[in-house]
Amino acid sequence: MRRKDREITDFAEILKIISNCDILRLGLPDGDYPYIVPVNFGYQISGGTVKFYIHGACSGRKYELLKKLGRCSFEADCVYELIPKPEEGAATVYYESVMGTADVRFLDGKEKVMALERILIRYRETFGIIPNPKLLEKTMAAELTVREITAKSNPGKTAKENGK
Repeated sequence: MRRKDREITDFAEILKIISNCDILRLGLPDGDYPYIVPVNFGYQISGGTVKFYIHGACSGRKYELLKKLGRCSFEADCVYELIPKPEEGAATVYYESVMGTADVRFLDGKEKVMALERILIRYRETFGIIPNPKLLEKTMAAELTVREITAKSNPGKTAKENGK
């Protein structure tokens, strides 16, 4: 990491950043160009390891690449404020971000339901919704076990001050 002054190494602080992020972006190699796809996510900590949960259709580019590769890279961020600095001919951004790599495992049965519930409870709009059993067969749920994670921050204001 070039900007060591912005690196976050404290695991509790990394978890706070994750909790403030709304979208996780997956990076998947696909021929000459990487495929980047934004997803809603849930997560849990298991034995000091972060596990993300994602969902989608049981077909399509995202599904096929995850199935083929069994791993991905990821990124999530919170941008709080863009600060113009016209006198310097520059600008800066107050933000927090995490990125890393993960192994992918597709889930079935109770694990799939748990993953979908973890996603639903993260968002105010879906909190309390119970996954529809009729949709489970058509829905892919995957667990992303994080192998490497880094975090970076130019906080300016705190996440709480920014309404997160």
